Amino acid sequence: MDFDRMMVTLRRLALEAGDRIMEIYEADDFEVRSKSDDSPVTAADEAADALISAGLRDAFPDVALVTEEQAETHGQDVSDFFIVDPLDGTKEFVQRRGDFTVNIAWVHGGVPVRGVVYAPARKRLFWTDAEGHSVEEAGPFDPYAAGATTRIRVRQPDPAALLVVASKSHRDAATDAYIAKYPVADMRSAGSSLKFCLVATGEADLYPRLGRTMEWDTAAGHAVLAGAGGEVVRFDDHSPLRYGKPGFENPFFIAHAPGFELKPG
Repeated sequence: MDFDRMMVTLRRLALEAGDRIMEIYEADDFEVRSKSDDSPVTAADEAADALISAGLRDAFPDVALVTEEQAETHGQDVSDFFIVDPLDGTKEFVQRRGDFTVNIAWVHGGVPVRGVVYAPARKRLFWTDAEGHSVEEAGPFDPYAAGATTRIRVRQPDPAALLVVASKSHRDAATDAYIAKYPVADMRSAGSSLKFCLVATGEADLYPRLGRTMEWDTAAGHAVLAGAGGEVVRFDDHSPLRYGKPGFENPFFIAHAPGFELKPG
């Protein structure tokens, strides 16, 4: 795989999808419908998905594609594939809270090795370069020419004073009980895959998720975190979180910077 070409394409598609999402986000009103699992979907999800899917299929016609908005892609048995969440954090989008992202990742051998996470309302763009190192790009963002980038790395945690980030929309008592096992210096909430990126930049050390997620929710953020020196492990046995699972559903997981001992669940 030509990773230079891949990342140029993934970055461009994420930015173009983000522009389309923001056109709808900034409109006076937009329709919100419910999918079969009662999760919300908007015209922004569908427009971004159509743009990204067409772009990936045009650029990489022989590569498997899994995307949230196309149920027919969810029955595949694959270990090498692109995986897309065109609008992660639809609830944040609907409530106009800004913490939503465009997510595109390349999974190889069950491991997310390249990815891009774009938060258009927050004007933050994270991606892995051709070598797999994670960067944050400074705006304004030109889809056809990358701007100034800064290599990002997880911080060295202080085990006695951890920085924790948790879901803004899916926080529950079980998550709070697990977080309470650690000495926490600061606690913040964030939506969508931005939580992975906050660990990747050293703005947090620990992100536990004790709730249902799908692989398209996590793959791009996982790739960015891994490229910054972080890890994503299963909650139950702390083994690496793998991709290409049946139905593309995740178990509970923990995303973290290395350098402190994870507590058992």
